[in-house]
Amino acid sequence: MNSQLRIHILTLFPAMFDSPFKHGVIARAIAKGLIELHMLDIRNFSSDPHQRVDSMRFGGGPGMVLRPEPIAAAIESTGNDRHVIYLTPQGTPFTQHHSERLSALNNLTLLCGRYEGIDERIRSLYVDEELSIGDYVLTGGEIPAMVLVDSIARLVPGVVGKEESVKADSHSSGLLEHPHYTRPRQFKGLSVPEVLLSGNHANVKLWERRESLRRTLVTRPEMLQDLALSQDELDWLLEAEPKAARVLQKKSK
Repeated sequence: MNSQLRIHILTLFPAMFDSPFKHGVIARAIAKGLIELHMLDIRNFSSDPHQRVDSMRFGGGPGMVLRPEPIAAAIESTGNDRHVIYLTPQGTPFTQHHSERLSALNNLTLLCGRYEGIDERIRSLYVDEELSIGDYVLTGGEIPAMVLVDSIARLVPGVVGKEESVKADSHSSGLLEHPHYTRPRQFKGLSVPEVLLSGNHANVKLWERRESLRRTLVTRPEMLQDLALSQDELDWLLEAEPKAARVLQKKSK
């Protein structure tokens, strides 16, 4: 593993991190130069005169979505060797094995979501992996980011006094949410799905349901085991994700 780890945290509330990392093991690691922590305020990368970074969702519905432009600019400022992690309840459950792997990297970029989340195109273009600290929803990704930093940083050599102690460490019903999109309609060659621009609420709802099923099947298939799927939904999943949906096809027989 590397002797130094750079971590960039992209957030709307950088002051939330002032206290947690000024004490204990993490503070000492920063003082020794074993770890670098950089808090980046996403609002500082907005071109809006009022530094607004959110907008209403295409397709309708409550809540706001973080726009792609300021997030993209913030991520691109963290260096070409970055590994981008989006903190989201939809992500893979975070485990000790993740900590061990990530502590060996040089440059981690942690993206903290807020509101209804981020524009889906950021996930497609920039995010390397998505992690969750549990099957529950928080007001934002800041606390999960703190959890990751604490867990990962202590595995960097020299951070914990006795490395032997580190080596001995142990370790709602429903669907995942569908993708979200906001302005602009075109971003770096990717477009908002036409159905979300159609104004046809029935088709929007159908698209949302299907994309929720698809995302759940691909990311957390165990969540579908006790979910009653209609034949139409099963047929759609078998067409959209044939390899992943085979287990559901067997289950329905």
